[in-house]
Amino acid sequence: MSTATRTSKAAVPDPLALERQVCFALSIASRSVLAVYRPLLEPMGLTHPQYLVMLALWGHSPLSVSDIGGLLQLDSATLSPLLKRLEAAGLVTRTRRAEDERQLDVALTEAGRALRADAERIPSAVVDRLGIDLADLESLHAALTRVIAAARTANVPVE
Repeated sequence: MSTATRTSKAAVPDPLALERQVCFALSIASRSVLAVYRPLLEPMGLTHPQYLVMLALWGHSPLSVSDIGGLLQLDSATLSPLLKRLEAAGLVTRTRRAEDERQLDVALTEAGRALRADAERIPSAVVDRLGIDLADLESLHAALTRVIAAARTANVPVE
């Protein structure tokens, strides 16, 4: 093999290089950002998934379990234990609908509504801890939203 051939092959990036994989970057970024949230949420008695449920409820309470699952892209098997723990903590109530007992509505308790005041400091604290400009984080959010939409489209079975 000539030197020119070796040089040109070395200049072509390896498509399987770990550091070039979008899935790897997303996985590491996700774990790293969640680690920033953890010490902020612990004093509130919340895990990150529970925080997401509370965010959904602070925006729209009450919600059905299926509505929460749709908002958070979680299945009921994942969501049910989260809701049970939030109910045991006194932050939410779960009530069967009288007209359709298969439907379970989740509503904030007074304690759940009051916790919102503590949670309002979380977004700015995360931005401060990350040390990244808010405009850059908003651009990243927009890019990730496009990636999510593209991935959903890519996962639609072709008939």
